[in-house]
Amino acid sequence: MALDWGRGRDQTETPVLLAARDQLQDYFDGQRMVFDLPLAPHGSAFQRRVWAALAEIPPGETRSYAALAAGLGSVARAVGQANGANPIPIIIPCHRVVGANGALGGYSGGEGPATKRYLLDLERRSLRQQGTLL
Repeated sequence: MALDWGRGRDQTETPVLLAARDQLQDYFDGQRMVFDLPLAPHGSAFQRRVWAALAEIPPGETRSYAALAAGLGSVARAVGQANGANPIPIIIPCHRVVGANGALGGYSGGEGPATKRYLLDLERRSLRQQGTLL
């Protein structure tokens, strides 16, 4: 499974893809911040460790590449490369990773950094509306 930002190649409806579609719709409607899907993205062992760490970043929050790297016993550049290889952005929230100085940095999805900012703002707005983010 991959999230292709509206440019998907394979459009066969499967139960997992239908659930992903519904959960993404709920996310964009502000009704869901955590996904409940059977994930098994293809990648190296290190990439999968990075993606698991990304999934642990709470909605509406960010972590730096350096902080993730320290937790994984790696370096920021390697974490950035694994982050960029994430095949299912949003569901594995790579948009929650920022530079050490808090700068957004790049983003491979949608319209790049503008999409990253949109996703972070969406999460924070949704959490405020639910009363879980002050």
